[in-house]
Amino acid sequence: MNIAIVGASGAVGQEFLRVLAERNFPIDELRLFGSSRSAGRTYNFRGKDYKVIELKHGTEDFKGIDIAFTSAGGGTAKDYAEDITRYGAVMIDNSSAFRMDEDVPLVVPECNAADALNRPRNIIANPNCTTIMMVVALQALENISHIKRIHVASYQAASGAGAAAMAELYEQYRQVLAGEKPTVDKFAYQLAFNVIPQIDVFTENGYTKEEMKMYNETKKIMHTDADCSAMCVRVPSLRCHSESVWAETERPVSVEEFKEAVRNGQGLQLEDNPAEKVYPMPLFHENCDDVYVGRIRKDLANPNGITFWLVSDQIKKGAALNAVQIAEWLIANNGL
Repeated sequence: MNIAIVGASGAVGQEFLRVLAERNFPIDELRLFGSSRSAGRTYNFRGKDYKVIELKHGTEDFKGIDIAFTSAGGGTAKDYAEDITRYGAVMIDNSSAFRMDEDVPLVVPECNAADALNRPRNIIANPNCTTIMMVVALQALENISHIKRIHVASYQAASGAGAAAMAELYEQYRQVLAGEKPTVDKFAYQLAFNVIPQIDVFTENGYTKEEMKMYNETKKIMHTDADCSAMCVRVPSLRCHSESVWAETERPVSVEEFKEAVRNGQGLQLEDNPAEKVYPMPLFHENCDDVYVGRIRKDLANPNGITFWLVSDQIKKGAALNAVQIAEWLIANNGL
């Protein structure tokens, strides 16, 4: 495979390089692209140095590329999509630019891998990180009984706002502990020693765009009529998002039924032994591939409800790994 990474200098771009190396992804040629600011930087991959090429219109830089992993923001994705796909490359985009377009599949391989085959524009969208981790777990539940509705509260790490936001969180803790006024740039308020009940901008219905992504993307990925009501909160963890999920199914599902489904599910790990204080936590799952599930219990407010807790690495499974898994599935199923 000839592979391109667009946005190679960003947090997700760097994660692409790590994931591709970890999974021994078949690469014959690698090209790295970035803005004028990052052009010329050098990154080592599998013992070889690669220089970042400035992303420009009207070049033949993507000629011969089979798969382009893009993580450079929605505006850049829209602006350069034609350049990237012109010569036949499959563009797997990590931004929100194309997610709800009818002619662009929105894919989480554990749920709807085959959707990646129907891509009229040769673009596949990578879902929002909070949606990805939730639907991986929900798919295991859906396989038991159809899900009718979902409520979720997310506890989202600084990494969701980018590498600079992670650095700002570190700096805020240092400043507060040193008695200095904390720098606030990447968040609406100080995040250190705080939680912020807003991620992205508010929409007319009072939900944020992040919360509406979970509503809309869940329907598209799972091909479901289930509505998802979300509350998304920024918390001072670094890389891993957490979620508390309440799901209502058509028939009652027992705790043991769902635990067994998680044990046997794709991309899932069960960590659920409350007596021994065993449950997923962000501190312990950075750089992990899977979605970790715990605190599974019946919903006391709904006889057909079950509730559980999730943790997953936002940069890895929530972004780079999911995109690479899409590419792996396409290769394995002659989808290129």
